[in-house]
Amino acid sequence: MEKVLAMVLAGGKGERLYPLTTDRTKPAVPFGGIYRIIDFTLSNCLNSRIRRIYLLTQYKSFSLQRHIRQGWSIFDRELGEFVDLLPAQQRLHDLWYEGTADAVYQNLYTLQQEKPEDTLILSGDHIYKMNYQKMLFFHREKEADLTIATLNVPIDEASRFGVMEKDEAGRVTGFEEKPEHPKALPEDPTFSLASMGVYIFKTDQLVRWLTRDAKRNTEHDFGKNIIPETIKDIRVFAFSFQDENKKKKPYWRDIGTIDAYWEANMDLVNVDPQLNLYDESWPIHTYQGQYPPAKTVFFQAERTGLVLDSIICGACIISGGKVQHSILSPRVRVNSYSEVIDSVLLEGVNVGRDARIRRAIVDKDVDIPSGMEIGYNLEEDRKRFTVTESGIVVVPKGMKWR
Repeated sequence: MEKVLAMVLAGGKGERLYPLTTDRTKPAVPFGGIYRIIDFTLSNCLNSRIRRIYLLTQYKSFSLQRHIRQGWSIFDRELGEFVDLLPAQQRLHDLWYEGTADAVYQNLYTLQQEKPEDTLILSGDHIYKMNYQKMLFFHREKEADLTIATLNVPIDEASRFGVMEKDEAGRVTGFEEKPEHPKALPEDPTFSLASMGVYIFKTDQLVRWLTRDAKRNTEHDFGKNIIPETIKDIRVFAFSFQDENKKKKPYWRDIGTIDAYWEANMDLVNVDPQLNLYDESWPIHTYQGQYPPAKTVFFQAERTGLVLDSIICGACIISGGKVQHSILSPRVRVNSYSEVIDSVLLEGVNVGRDARIRRAIVDKDVDIPSGMEIGYNLEEDRKRFTVTESGIVVVPKGMKWR
């Protein structure tokens, strides 16, 4: 894998995840109790033996930088391994990254210094397990100039993706980004062939197309501009997603909205979790603080420290409260007679006595007052918090009450 370089696009604003992205870029948003979203892409690289990785950062990247420094300083530069951050530097002009393709274009100098035969382009804000090595073998076997990872998605959801057509050999013959009327698979009219935002380019072709696009008045985006042009001129192939999650259905999530983020977290606390975090052959690496174990306190009439179908992280204390079908990140405390159901509580949240929380996401370091109810009266919640159309309530980081 020494001839491969990964460039991870990790500068997204994540506007639809607001207020979780008020102070952090989307790839740095906590997920699943102990992880950050970026951990899944980086763990895929690590498990695929790809150890030369650049993260292209831009928007509110401090917490991402800190996480990478604390949790991903595991590579040895002397052996040619690294995870390095590339913030927008205005190296080529006076503008910040203007699109996914422009982000890579502005770092062509760094890319060419590494001299990779192939360049793997990844998004840092998706949840999935994939062995990129298998895709690379396919790419080289087909002598492709560009290979695109694909996933079959229901046709009524396909307008959120780049949608492709391919021939019997797997060569891409058509590509349309977020089409209003997606084309169906010939073998199944209820599904479309969608791009996962995972690309492998021959590096010389990548440099050629990025340089060409930079001279044009475009959005400088891989899906909107680069790929539709390449299929007319070079060998572009589709690689069917091979899931390493070891479940009946392939697991890939773009958690770009609050509802999608909440649903993906809830996937983890089902009796049979859709995303398998317990497979020792495909570990998800992250940073974890030096926390004491979680514990429950009290077993008395009407005052029970009770946890059901939930993920409880280090330093959590369930002190006479009830937690059901929820995720508690490190250092969360749930006090007596309180109740947390179908919710995600990020690090340092304190739930006061007699408080009730349902179908909510509570960001870091929030002290929920005694007796407060969240998720039970959405009209009242909308006066104080962000509430989605489906009724998920989001309490912003560090919120204080008078």
